[in-house]
Amino acid sequence: MSCIDFIIDDIKSFGEEIAIVTDGKEYTYKDLLSEYENAVAFLDENKVPDCSVVALRGEFSPKTIGMMLAIIGKNCIYVPVSTAVKEPVKYIEISEVQFYIDGLTVTKYDTMPKHQILTGLINENHPGLVLFSSGTTGDPKAAVHNLVPMLEKYKAKGKKIKSLAFLLFDHIGGFNTVMYNISNGGMLVTLKNRSPEEVASYIEKYKLELLPTSPSFLNMILYSHIYEKYDFSSLKIISYGTEPMPESTLKMMHQIFPDVKLKQTYGLSEVGIMRTKSESSDSLWLKVGGDEDHQIKIVDGILFIKSKMSMLGYLNAPSPFDEDGWMNTKDRVEQKGEYIKILGRVSELINVGGEKVYPAEVESVLLEVPGVKDAIVGKMPNPILGSVVTCKVAADEGHDLTELKKAIQKHCTERLEKFKRPVKIEFRESSFNTARFKRLR
Repeated sequence: MSCIDFIIDDIKSFGEEIAIVTDGKEYTYKDLLSEYENAVAFLDENKVPDCSVVALRGEFSPKTIGMMLAIIGKNCIYVPVSTAVKEPVKYIEISEVQFYIDGLTVTKYDTMPKHQILTGLINENHPGLVLFSSGTTGDPKAAVHNLVPMLEKYKAKGKKIKSLAFLLFDHIGGFNTVMYNISNGGMLVTLKNRSPEEVASYIEKYKLELLPTSPSFLNMILYSHIYEKYDFSSLKIISYGTEPMPESTLKMMHQIFPDVKLKQTYGLSEVGIMRTKSESSDSLWLKVGGDEDHQIKIVDGILFIKSKMSMLGYLNAPSPFDEDGWMNTKDRVEQKGEYIKILGRVSELINVGGEKVYPAEVESVLLEVPGVKDAIVGKMPNPILGSVVTCKVAADEGHDLTELKKAIQKHCTERLEKFKRPVKIEFRESSFNTARFKRLR
């Protein structure tokens, strides 16, 4: 018996309902079932055995979702590789891939998994999931999950919802969005280029109810004014995560979409997606965990998590868990009763003469300035203070940069303590976002 039998039964039960929209074409759950069955046959034809390590390159579509289910159904260790990944060879080597599937092409590697985490899953006949970190420096870390407990949560039924598959193919949030939707008979619309225009047009055309995205993309929606061109009235929930949200962006989103629930999410590749509850749609305070699967504690202002959904470990790095199973997230937080506010990663903190500066706070103030469509905060060395704050700004077209710089300086003087004010302001035309719509600091 396969661990995804219940999901296949769900897919069968939804029959002719619309499951996925890809490239403007609607596919029913019956079509998705057919893609799954075709994928099972494809794996058999290409002699992909049970319990092997299989990488699948692509983005979400009926074919890739069908293939993903077929791989998991064979109790294989599944390694999703987004098309945004420039060097898939690294992923293949680190995760000891035996079969690499890209479209209709299957590449077989003469590899025998040796890492004890992989061999442990294979010996237990359990499917696994390998997720890579999206850091901008060094080799990405490969987190390995046992999929058996991860899949259990999809047995609990939720609401049918029409959603965008915004998060990428190899993101834990993207995996969660897809598995939730197909387990509950929802409709999922996939994306090709993730531009504000494409997203807005799909929201209008398919009357979408959920937009799961990042603060960086929400800022793009704001400065593009795309909401004035398209009808967003069907939206019920905008969920955001992956990075700190500038407070000014959240306030503006709430003003423009007062009837939409703005929900902050929190999850890590290492511990899974956690249950959250925002204090309100215009608040950055949220409750995290508190259920039977996740516990949290705060030590010296740093968030620690203990989870039943925790990964088994990294393939290429030491375990981040202590002997009691707690993981240091390295996220600094403020606490207010049951609520916390995420300030940012400790690694992003700027130390100015002993004072702490979090980039998200300064970026939020910069985004309040008329004419600033995006901003990113960094630092540079200072012989007296150690470091000082700098920023790069993307300006709206038609603004005089000299005058805009004066306006930024004036606004920062009014809104920020002296040590938080950028001492150097550069104007750039290029995007400050990665392909995954996270800040490129």
